[in-house]
Amino acid sequence: MKSITIALATAKETIRQPSFFVMAVIAGALLIATIFVPYFTFGEDIKMYKDTGLTTISFACMLLALLTASSTVAEEIEGKTAITLLSKPINRRQFIIGKFLGIELGVLALYVLLGTLFAGGLWYKYAYDLRESAGGTAETAKRLAQVLQVLPGLILGFFEVTILTSISVAISTRLPMLVNLVVCILIFFLGHLSPVLVEVAQQGQMNELMSFMAKLFAWILPGLEFYNAGPSISTGQIIPWYRYVLPALGYCVLYSGAALLFAFLLFEDRDLA
Repeated sequence: MKSITIALATAKETIRQPSFFVMAVIAGALLIATIFVPYFTFGEDIKMYKDTGLTTISFACMLLALLTASSTVAEEIEGKTAITLLSKPINRRQFIIGKFLGIELGVLALYVLLGTLFAGGLWYKYAYDLRESAGGTAETAKRLAQVLQVLPGLILGFFEVTILTSISVAISTRLPMLVNLVVCILIFFLGHLSPVLVEVAQQGQMNELMSFMAKLFAWILPGLEFYNAGPSISTGQIIPWYRYVLPALGYCVLYSGAALLFAFLLFEDRDLA
């Protein structure tokens, strides 16, 4: 119950901060503008719009999560605000869980906002492209199918942001905002590149040290490429809920839980005085 109270307060703080509105405005403007951008893909512009839209939403929400984790955890610890909160009957684990859930709620609000705008853009663009290329009228069922196809991609993107949020919260218990941002962005890129590096290493195109480092990154870092459904969705593939999205949820819960346990260990003996 105490964690929920902290979570609600953190969620309100997340939504009220300027970065929320900046991310919402910039990402929303991109989602609207790219509806009318010609991709010169011979009638397949909507595929590029799907990939671009999913990437835009995930990246905007990831930045919001990292900025919020740094400001609500690291700055409260450095500014001695956490001492006041923890002087009440609230332990450090409840503090961490509450902060994590609050950031998640704030990011979810942005995800729902941008996801709704993206779905509306898809609904409109399918008919817009059909009208511009062939002068035809889009059927409602086909427009709805376009929207439903990207839903698994949106959910997978939120899982990816959840993993990075848990890592950012753990890092924020010890390191300041700038270091946190740099480390998490580095983890983001390495998490996407590690499968490629491992594949190259298995083909014998790396020396032993580089091969070892590639396998180490793949073992320690989250497999974020697993959540990159944009390329598959843009080619018209249907992401299966039970055989892909559900295992992705399990991986997200396990890795986020491990990151929060690491946050407990880092924060347990942190000197707040």
